Amino acid sequence: MTNLTYKLNPMPEQIAPEKLARLARLETATIGHFYHFGFASPAIQPVLAGKVVAATVATLAIPGLDSTLLHHCLSSVGPGYFLAVDRLGDTKYACWGGGVTRMAAMMGLAGGCVDGPHTDTAEVVEQDFAMWSRGASPVTTRLYNSGGGFNVPVSIGGAAVLPGYAVLADDSGVLFIAPEDLDAVIAEGEAKTERGRVNEARITGGVHLGEMSGASRMVEAKLQG
Repeated sequence: MTNLTYKLNPMPEQIAPEKLARLARLETATIGHFYHFGFASPAIQPVLAGKVVAATVATLAIPGLDSTLLHHCLSSVGPGYFLAVDRLGDTKYACWGGGVTRMAAMMGLAGGCVDGPHTDTAEVVEQDFAMWSRGASPVTTRLYNSGGGFNVPVSIGGAAVLPGYAVLADDSGVLFIAPEDLDAVIAEGEAKTERGRVNEARITGGVHLGEMSGASRMVEAKLQG
């Protein structure tokens, strides 16, 4: 019989550590120059500055006032995973606070993201836990046992996310990458990062940005035309 209250699926297979290590050396803003999928809304920001996470995504969807399934499923996650929580449109009730942070840290979770608010910022700081959310709220969820889904398709800041996706989260935001795109994204990201280093050195050496990018030629051509 189909369970219409809770939908619980197994943990996804983890992405190869060597791929995640290469991904972690990139920046979301670098990938944002050429990749157009999987970026969460800029409203989702890091709780702690300076954190970088590259991991395999586990997903959770829970309704506004209820965090029952979050408490239950924290026992199933662990090192190498990033928990992405879809709040199903709610932006008022904080499901992730001090207790959840302590449990997530105890399980070795690489990080977490809530498409909604968090609470207990001081405890997130105390635990030094890598967390992204839409900001802080004093209004918290309760255990109403109303349902939800674990490792189901979710939407995080407008990005469609499936369990088993890769995530890169840093100071600029959160990016989810489908496994079939990961190799190409990493390769292009590495090439663009290297080109960026070369260009940074040229600017430091005195080359003007408009000259290097071609923008000045474009403006001058328009003015002459």
